[in-house]
Amino acid sequence: MSSLINTPAESANTDPLEIAGKSYHSRLLVGTGKYKDLEETRDATNASGAEIVTIAIRRSNIGQNASEPNLLDVISPDRYTLLPNTAGCYTAKDAIRTCKLARELLDGHSLVKLEVLGDKKTLFPDITQTLEACEILIKDNFQVMVYTNDDPIVAKRFEEMGCVAVMPLAAPIGSGLGIRNPYNILTIVENASVPIIVDAGVGTASDAAIAMELGCDGVLMNTAIAGALNPVLMASAMNKGVAAGREAFLSGRIPKKRFATASSPIDGMFY
Repeated sequence: MSSLINTPAESANTDPLEIAGKSYHSRLLVGTGKYKDLEETRDATNASGAEIVTIAIRRSNIGQNASEPNLLDVISPDRYTLLPNTAGCYTAKDAIRTCKLARELLDGHSLVKLEVLGDKKTLFPDITQTLEACEILIKDNFQVMVYTNDDPIVAKRFEEMGCVAVMPLAAPIGSGLGIRNPYNILTIVENASVPIIVDAGVGTASDAAIAMELGCDGVLMNTAIAGALNPVLMASAMNKGVAAGREAFLSGRIPKKRFATASSPIDGMFY
């Protein structure tokens, strides 16, 4: 007799994440920074099960410096979808230039993660500069996944501009605080017709699961894995957390109630 419950692998195959016309089994996206070496980067990325891997173009060597280790030696474009990002950019001009550099280095690659930061203390996005960069990049045929705050109005604006995914923060980058404004994230999800990927602030697997239970299409993280005492083990945990959260969302949880409901009905008791 076949089971009525899908295994995680079956769920992934029947419930893919679709971004810019491409389907992915994994809903976990990971970064490549902050690891102790390239070997740890490779092992943690592999353990995460991620298929989309983001690369900080201004901080990573992907061929700019022939004398230095190349990240692409352990994160192969043949295996992963590379997502160049504009981490470290504080103006629209710098972000646009970084995206163009990525396209040149990666032979015409157009999928990018856009982030334009407002200040070095909070690392919150500068929405005005992000909007400016986004408009120019989309006109230049980039496929933009955009990092933004958790404002539902701003998130919808980015979608209307033509972004292929909107990526609201859960909490400040690298903070590990988890989702601080779940109702904002829920509102964004409910009004979106493009993938919503929680980006920044996740600290552990339960944070990732909560994001997915809210209905988010995926979670992107770096520090939560790379900064763990055992990054490879944490990557595996995040993989499971994202998968469990997605299955819980699809299954439809019971409503919350103030009072108890018996697990075993008392109607029809024999004595």
